[in-house]
Amino acid sequence: MPTRPPRVQTQLARAAVRMFAANERMNQMVLEHLDPAAWRARAPGKTRTIAAIFTHMHNVRTKWVRLTAPHLKVPAQLHRVHCTPRQARAGLAESAASCAEMLAEALGGDGGRIEKFRRDGWGRPWPVGVEMLCYMLSHEAHHRGQVCMLAHQLGFPLPTAIGSGIWNWEKLWKECGSPGGPGDEASSVDV
Repeated sequence: MPTRPPRVQTQLARAAVRMFAANERMNQMVLEHLDPAAWRARAPGKTRTIAAIFTHMHNVRTKWVRLTAPHLKVPAQLHRVHCTPRQARAGLAESAASCAEMLAEALGGDGGRIEKFRRDGWGRPWPVGVEMLCYMLSHEAHHRGQVCMLAHQLGFPLPTAIGSGIWNWEKLWKECGSPGGPGDEASSVDV
């Protein structure tokens, strides 16, 4: 990542952690309001169950931490066949905390041990930077969209308030500890 003043690095790291926390809050909202009957329901064709999608999200996070920041505690993986919604919520909360710690260290500019983002064993490592955060958020949003669509197709649509609630960034931002929200001068990063 290009050298930026320490204050900007610190602001960037804090913003990244808050963004990932808001992302995780969206996951938890979906899980909190998902009909339990949808958890293992099968759609026609070769599609993952909602249980398999959420366990995949958690397990990929553990891989990011294991490969990128092996000095951090790596949460245990979840098994898609045996995982319950409650275990998924707890696992995702734990892996989100590990990812937040990884992002804070990687983007904080404090000379941490994280130099490269390794998203997978087959992919070339990337320098740490906002691209790392964007990749992580894109992966999560893709699968969260799959879950919402699959629940709807299976006849278990999420409540409208949840569907629109996962887009209420200002509220999510505040729920995750930000003094304001996106666009709030106290929350913005000057680069």
